Amino acid sequence: MKGTTLTIVVPCYNEQEVLLETSKQLSVLLTNLIDDFLISKESKILFVDDGSKDMTWTLIEEEMTKNSLIKGIKLARNVGHQNALLAGLETAAKQSDCVVSIDADLQDDIQIIRTFVEKYQEGFDIVYGVRDKRETDTFFKRTTAVGFYRFMNKIGINLIPNHADFRLMSTRALDELFRYKESNLFLRGLIPLVGFPSAKVFYDRKERFAGESKYPLKKMLAFAFDGITSLSITPIRFVTFIGFLAVIISAIAGGYAIFQELAGHTESGWTSIIISIWLVGGLQLLAIGIIGEYIGKIYREVKRRPRYAIEVDSFSKQVQEKQKPGVFRNAVWK
Repeated sequence: MKGTTLTIVVPCYNEQEVLLETSKQLSVLLTNLIDDFLISKESKILFVDDGSKDMTWTLIEEEMTKNSLIKGIKLARNVGHQNALLAGLETAAKQSDCVVSIDADLQDDIQIIRTFVEKYQEGFDIVYGVRDKRETDTFFKRTTAVGFYRFMNKIGINLIPNHADFRLMSTRALDELFRYKESNLFLRGLIPLVGFPSAKVFYDRKERFAGESKYPLKKMLAFAFDGITSLSITPIRFVTFIGFLAVIISAIAGGYAIFQELAGHTESGWTSIIISIWLVGGLQLLAIGIIGEYIGKIYREVKRRPRYAIEVDSFSKQVQEKQKPGVFRNAVWK
């Protein structure tokens, strides 16, 4: 009987410090799963180079020549983690029964991929890797993470708490995911919308093996804001509520001012006027900014630009020839 064909997708951006160790550990894991007849011999590890500026792609090419389990695709330019991950998923889904996505930093416990496969064979289409504890995080990161998940739940976005992009998906679930065509990707929010039977596997996250985090505080905040505005219109409704509340407060204040005028208790002053102007002006700028963010997303969506371009694809055996003078390279656009 043909076993389950598994592909492990690993998006990479400037991961030269950790890539060789990641390749080694994942290869050992995949070999063990093949030897235990949990997966087929056609299973692969697919590295996705997201326009790295260091030696990442060179190392991937070297690994491919030495290790038949390793395949790689090179994107024509940096398109961001979510789009790079999607490129890997779409490429791997063509020749796999299920796909596991994992970051290259070895913080996620690769040993539970075995459990992922067992859950898949039990009938689960999506298996989420969920952090059991956040003891390795700072107090600030733990607190903000908990607050983020609670806030997202409050505004109607059902995320899996303490889950990043470490998961298994069947090709059936992936095919459904690929029907979501938006350019503003937030996979952690989209995948729960897919449905299908799902399970959670809990694990303890490790320290990064080497290199620097690709998600400092600034990028984390931008990523969270993208997730909010990509999946919910609650912020716009909140702006509407604030505007309505401001009208009510203004009406009350106006009535009070008229009463004071009629009673002859008015006193001249500019402090309250200035404060009111600053408050209303600030609220207006905030409202315009939030609405502008949504308009910007609409602008990007209606253009329907490709989310990524594949320059080299060894997984699909469509490796592009090196560009010759005066000849454009054939890229795969998605």
